[in-house]
Amino acid sequence: MIHEKILFAKSGGRLKFALAYPNLYRVGMSNLGIHIIYELLNLRAGVTCERFFLPERDALPLSVESQTPLNKFQVVGFAVSFEPDYFHVVKMLKLGKINPRASERTDFDPIIIAGGPCATFNPAPLSKIVDAFVVGEGEEILPQLIDEILATENLPRLQRLEKISQVEGVYVPAFPKKTSRRWVKDLDKFPAHTTILTDDAEFNMYLVETARGCGRHCRFCMAGYCFRKPRNRSLDVLKDEIRAAKSFGKKIGLMGAAISDYPQIDELCNFILGEGLTMSVASFRADSVTENLVRALATSGLKTLTIAPEVGSEKMRAVVNKGITEANVFNAVELGLRAGIKNFRLYFMIGLPFEEISDVEAITDLTLRLKKFASGRLTLSVNPFVPKPFTPFQWSPFAEKKYLDAALKLLRKNLRGVDMISESVRSATVQAILSRGDEKISEVLLSSQSENEFRKNFRDAGLDEEFYLRREISFDEPLPWDILDQGFTKNYLRDEFSRAKSLKSTPKCFDGCRRCGVCKYN
Repeated sequence: MIHEKILFAKSGGRLKFALAYPNLYRVGMSNLGIHIIYELLNLRAGVTCERFFLPERDALPLSVESQTPLNKFQVVGFAVSFEPDYFHVVKMLKLGKINPRASERTDFDPIIIAGGPCATFNPAPLSKIVDAFVVGEGEEILPQLIDEILATENLPRLQRLEKISQVEGVYVPAFPKKTSRRWVKDLDKFPAHTTILTDDAEFNMYLVETARGCGRHCRFCMAGYCFRKPRNRSLDVLKDEIRAAKSFGKKIGLMGAAISDYPQIDELCNFILGEGLTMSVASFRADSVTENLVRALATSGLKTLTIAPEVGSEKMRAVVNKGITEANVFNAVELGLRAGIKNFRLYFMIGLPFEEISDVEAITDLTLRLKKFASGRLTLSVNPFVPKPFTPFQWSPFAEKKYLDAALKLLRKNLRGVDMISESVRSATVQAILSRGDEKISEVLLSSQSENEFRKNFRDAGLDEEFYLRREISFDEPLPWDILDQGFTKNYLRDEFSRAKSLKSTPKCFDGCRRCGVCKYN
């Protein structure tokens, strides 16, 4: 039995909106976006929003609030953050007795919407399943989208979708047009924090978003491009949110692309501890982490400090433009040791563009030196690199299985005594196909509710794995996600790719910068 407490008064209304997270409850309720959109919709006059999650067993999906079936709602909105959850979207629709093929749904079926990072960077793999995609940030787009849905409720389905396609920031595959990402310019207007308390989430915390977007220009990271520009909430707003959370006695979970980049992070940490609360962070960067932040985490009970060097060699640090040095990594470990933290986890990628096996050996060398320096428990998380749309590496091939297997074998051989975990090459391969997939992939997904089904259906459809994975895509080739506009041009990404190849760094975002174009008119 799930125990929850909703922290706001819902208004209710005639439009029944199913907010669906295509994974288990404990995963979905740790996603701050679900809390934000749930409150946004339920505070809207005329709307009743209820939540759905992937059933633990293959059962009829029922809403958390009233146990109503999925197909009884006029709108089903999926929040899609990760490619493997595409299978769960199809599964939930089928279990919910909703035709997963958009073109075959009738006027009596719900309108299916998708938002979240995956909808923002490449809608093509879900284009035959989803009726409309929210491209960008929900706070900016949903109010107008709901207006249009309410205004067209008596029109036939296709006419409704045509009207919906005219909302800025909404992409409708049935009426394709260039769609620009919309984003919140002033985060203080939209405080973002936990709105439903539950002990059954993966992260049993009160979540507070400190910032959104990232301007570090890491060339592998889709979030750094599709959520640009970086924006911070004011310290006063964050203090108000934390004071409001105090009575619940939960640990404060600070959310953002890199918490240590928040300009007043030390003052924020002091405030949280001064209120008698403990804290955790979603992530921090080794080059901006402060002693005060690490001490606050240790005081809050943190036992393992997580650091993401991503690569091991100087060459690869230049390629990915991570912006941190070995000295930054060792300094972060030292700060942890001084605060009494003895366990460390390191994140690395293999199979990056321009990588050679000597660069993998550099991961071994760095890890062994860190193990000797830290003398505590060291865990490595090593994952194959997946090229993402709207990054400088969107044209790069996914590494050969033979190379990835050899790289993982080398690391395991040379790092005996170091705990090492990694995503399977098989799963990363499927993720790479989904990440840069086109409408043909959408056709395969329609009959796939798992990774194994997808691989079989992919082969049965006569699709070529080499086409989606191994080839280096031409700069001039039209891409499935070209229908979207993130605010910057292909030329900008092409220049960044060239800089990666030439081992040239790109400085992070700064006030007055006009390099990529996102801030040109804002």
